[in-house]
Amino acid sequence: MTNKSQLRAAALARRDAVDSSARAAAADRVLRQAGTLFDRPGHVVSGYWPIRSEADPRPLLERARLAGASIALPVLLDAETLRFRLWQAGAALEPAGFGTVGPSAEAPFVVPDIVILPLAAFDRRGHRIGYGKGHYDRAVAGLVASGVQPLLVGLAFAVQEVDKVPFEPHDIPLDYILTEDELIAAPKPG
Repeated sequence: MTNKSQLRAAALARRDAVDSSARAAAADRVLRQAGTLFDRPGHVVSGYWPIRSEADPRPLLERARLAGASIALPVLLDAETLRFRLWQAGAALEPAGFGTVGPSAEAPFVVPDIVILPLAAFDRRGHRIGYGKGHYDRAVAGLVASGVQPLLVGLAFAVQEVDKVPFEPHDIPLDYILTEDELIAAPKPG
């Protein structure tokens, strides 16, 4: 059986191989595939600032902002704790851990209604492989434990799909996976 590390490495290699012109075209296609999923006035939509070869959620965040949503970005408070801070368009960003940037420490913490998650690999059952540190897994588990059930949307390139992600009891499945080719609704358990 292929383990998560092998699946992660192979999917990231495929993602890294997507050339810059295909990435630019993918951004427009992702917006079309998303439809009205992020058009949620009054909601808090959390995305991420892309690093390396990640699919770029910034056009989705801008669409959500224009539709009346508040925007949040994740920040690492320590090696284990990821939280979400409110971000105003154009506000300066600071190092936020794991090589990315986020709102300053003065920005308030918020609880997101929708979380756009980066990922290394995904399957059609809504399972994802992250980068192996568990930051999002712990953050989402904390939200769920507090009674909040955000809509979880994995953002990826289609080349990151795998047949089956090994799923563990602590893993929380995504509600949707959004790629440049389609919006995949994960099957509901039960």
